[in-house]
Amino acid sequence: MIGKLTGILAERNPPQVVVDCNGVGYEVDVPMSTFYNLPSTGERVSLLTHFVVREDAQVLYGFGSADERATFRQLIKISGVGPRMALGVLSGLSVAELAQAITLQDAGRLVKIPGIGKKTAERLLLELKGKLGADIGMPAHAATDAQADILQALVALGYSDKEAAASLKALPKDAAVGEGIKLALKALAK
Repeated sequence: MIGKLTGILAERNPPQVVVDCNGVGYEVDVPMSTFYNLPSTGERVSLLTHFVVREDAQVLYGFGSADERATFRQLIKISGVGPRMALGVLSGLSVAELAQAITLQDAGRLVKIPGIGKKTAERLLLELKGKLGADIGMPAHAATDAQADILQALVALGYSDKEAAASLKALPKDAAVGEGIKLALKALAK
């Protein structure tokens, strides 16, 4: 029904913003990834939206990119995942990070998001496998089981998800687990 809002950013109260469109202020819930990229109050803003009508409320969700909105829509199709949880997932991980976690079947990255337990993380990985990534900013190559094991080992050693993923990009695609961990550790030590 409402696909896009363009107007003046009137208020910023995380995770909600108010967009003034010619005198009408729309309250819009946004993921933190979008919130951090918003202009200052009083400046022009444009958000893609998703309108949810429930028995007790009508809520407008806003996104800074088409990828975020498409991912949100994929998430809310999953049984047990509502708009609030989908917003939480997008606040905790970027679209690319979520797609990578799904490709690598890495439940550990999802469990770090507040409100996502182990069972929910596993359900998200199962339901989104093959759906998220093909049409949403996914790298062209599919990660191998060895790459997933290397990534999990680096995270278990205390490296952040971003550091581990960055070191994984520098490895040969056919690297064995042991060899890959050694090479990744050398790269991270620099």
